[in-house]
Amino acid sequence: MTDTLDSSLNTPTVYIIDDDPSIRAALDDLLASVGLNALSFASTRDFLAHPLSDAPACLVLDVRMPEQSGTDFHLQMESRGLHMPVIFITGHGDIHMAVKAIKHGAWDFLTKPFVDQALIDAVQSALAADALRKEDAKTRLTLQQRWDSLNAGERDVFVRVVQGLLNKQIAAELDVKEVTVKVRRARVMQKMQAGSLAELVRLFDQLDTETGH
Repeated sequence: MTDTLDSSLNTPTVYIIDDDPSIRAALDDLLASVGLNALSFASTRDFLAHPLSDAPACLVLDVRMPEQSGTDFHLQMESRGLHMPVIFITGHGDIHMAVKAIKHGAWDFLTKPFVDQALIDAVQSALAADALRKEDAKTRLTLQQRWDSLNAGERDVFVRVVQGLLNKQIAAELDVKEVTVKVRRARVMQKMQAGSLAELVRLFDQLDTETGH
């Protein structure tokens, strides 16, 4: 394994898996030349043995390797909890292989020898996409935690408020006093950290996509 630059929890990282040491060294140097942090491995087994940071990342993956092929590993990544974008590199690629890889979610597919800038562009776009994915996941988690902080009565009011019902209508549906609805509604606004009804509706829409509530 070769490290370039000092990896940290907040530094975007390019992971490289290729059984050819000369390719690993060349990729390390190329990525370092544009200020990108890279960690390279000779096999998927070596990669899995290394702890991964929570920073945005992508994987530059050789298609054909002795122990396990890159394509086989790619198909296993989701079950292993690995969601980073994958850029395939190969000296034996063909159109069928490229199409199959893209259909299974690969970010890009480059055939050796490739233009340096093509790899740099693919890596930078993959890192940007992973950063957005992680930010979106963080936002969803925060919203879910806010929803989980509501009790059953507050959730009942929340759902009806975003449906456009008035306090008195909600009170009638839930068979509670209107003042109770007002108190629960205020707590919902506070716990969901919504500054307006419009914002509360937007938050609920995001929750609805993820939780089905």
